[in-house]
Amino acid sequence: MGHGTRNWRSLQVSCLRRQFAQGSGLPFSEVLSAEMVQQVLEEVGGFFRERVFTPLTTVWVFLSQVTSADGSCRNAVMRLLAFLASRGEKPYAPGTGSYCKARKRLPEKILSRLTQKIAARMTRETPAKWRWHGREVKLVDGTTLSMPDTRANQKAYPQSRSQKPGLGFPMVRLVCLFSLATGAVLDVALGPCRGKGKGELSLFRKLRSRLQAGDVLLGDRHFCAYFDIAAWLRLGVDFVGRLHQARRDDLRYGKRLGRSDRLVEWSRPKQRPRWLSRRAYRRMPETLTLRLIRVMVTQPGFRTRRITVVTTLLDCRVYPVAEVAALYRARWHAELDLRSLKVTLAMDVLRGKTPEIVRKEIWAHLLAYNLIRTVMAQAAMQHDVLPRSLSFKGALQTIGAFGLPLLLSSPSGLHDLYSAMLATIASQRVGNRPDRFEPRARKRRPKPYPHLTIPRHEAKTALLETSSA
Repeated sequence: MGHGTRNWRSLQVSCLRRQFAQGSGLPFSEVLSAEMVQQVLEEVGGFFRERVFTPLTTVWVFLSQVTSADGSCRNAVMRLLAFLASRGEKPYAPGTGSYCKARKRLPEKILSRLTQKIAARMTRETPAKWRWHGREVKLVDGTTLSMPDTRANQKAYPQSRSQKPGLGFPMVRLVCLFSLATGAVLDVALGPCRGKGKGELSLFRKLRSRLQAGDVLLGDRHFCAYFDIAAWLRLGVDFVGRLHQARRDDLRYGKRLGRSDRLVEWSRPKQRPRWLSRRAYRRMPETLTLRLIRVMVTQPGFRTRRITVVTTLLDCRVYPVAEVAALYRARWHAELDLRSLKVTLAMDVLRGKTPEIVRKEIWAHLLAYNLIRTVMAQAAMQHDVLPRSLSFKGALQTIGAFGLPLLLSSPSGLHDLYSAMLATIASQRVGNRPDRFEPRARKRRPKPYPHLTIPRHEAKTALLETSSA
């Protein structure tokens, strides 16, 4: 690498830091440091040219796009033009072509590495009082996202077989590993929804390296599998989840630890799964000692009345029944985190017309999500509250509201303004609604348009024939 290229890269990093400190809607200078960005760029590499949309500027505009309510490329480019005009720089032509080309050139690993590094830093800096029994609890859950119906997207992420060609949309499956303490996305695995080995548990096996000794993994009944629990125990990771529906829910057997609390022994399945090699199968323990806890749900309006929790936390004195049951109930935070991504950040329906852009769009949403979570953690630490008690949507709205004042603020006043923003975020608490429940129905009726039952080009041809008749 030439000396000129290195100097140009340093100039870009400094420019990006000023942009995050003063850019409209994204005051993340305190959480996305120039050193971190520069380190990732040196690890990943990239093509640097002296133009408006450098890789760093493209990252900033991309984040601005996924955090705005509009979410369009045009709106993101307009923000950049406003930023350049505020600095007295000469604006360029207000088209989206240059930005779209720069986004296509941007390496996907830049976004994924930044997301993972920010999450890892949050985990290291998590205070002990935010942990459960001094241990890091990680949530796992999966979801699906849709994208435009293009030929390239259909080839990489085919639609459901239950939908006719030309009527459905390509679908990508996403399995996320969250931090219970901060809500940050630690890592994700993504793949098609169709095909053997494309389920949530299969994808999650790719994230096994993200689990560390001493962690507690919290998942639903889909992750309650013998060989996976054995593999997690070998890593020193404990599991808490709901008993799989195929397992016998009978507490008359096993060693009694207390009321609705038993130690049971599971035998290794005789049939080896295809994804497990013969050698790995022979290394699996022949039996597993697990703990079953039956929890009775007494809250009115809840759909489930009885839940059986399975866990590898066998000491009933260190981990009482009530605490384990409360921990499993906290698994619902994974659903809320996915809702924050899909609804609040509008990641449910992606805009990319190629698989590469779709993956970059997912990682850009995750990076923006982790940056917001980091700001929330800073606010929680500064004002002595728990991050989970703060509203994610309130934090996003606060960051957007402080964008213009941060843009117009002098460098000497940025610190006080940033502190004021943290105080405002700390005041945006999640409503205290104990045992709230709502009917699973919609009151507002959709528009009475018929469903599209034939491909769009056939429907348009039929309209032309009808109008010409």
